[in-house]
Amino acid sequence: MNRVLDKNRKRAKRKVHIRKHIFGTATKPRMSVFRSNSHLYVQVIDDLAGNTLVSASSMEPTLRDLKNTVEDGAKLGEIVGKRLLEKNIDTIVFDRNGYLFHGIVKSIADGARKAGVKF
Repeated sequence: MNRVLDKNRKRAKRKVHIRKHIFGTATKPRMSVFRSNSHLYVQVIDDLAGNTLVSASSMEPTLRDLKNTVEDGAKLGEIVGKRLLEKNIDTIVFDRNGYLFHGIVKSIADGARKAGVKF
């Protein structure tokens, strides 16, 4: 149990350090990724107004078949990218939310890039 607490504490410290430097605006919003043991969540946030512009998760009824895997993370990234382009947002700031940039988090970013979003 101690290892899990240490792991979460380290992620929380990384998250605070990252958020000191990353900030989203209406023209260049912040794309935040959260992953649990069974689901993936992505939000695109305008920090100035405090609004979520676009979101997608594996909890949505149409995306229920997506699992917590690298391949499905890429699909979720593409879906978010398409939703961003529909709202005429083509540039974002990527917030990995304290997670290491590999595996599922990287595949979400690559999926959004594949859809045409720049960051």
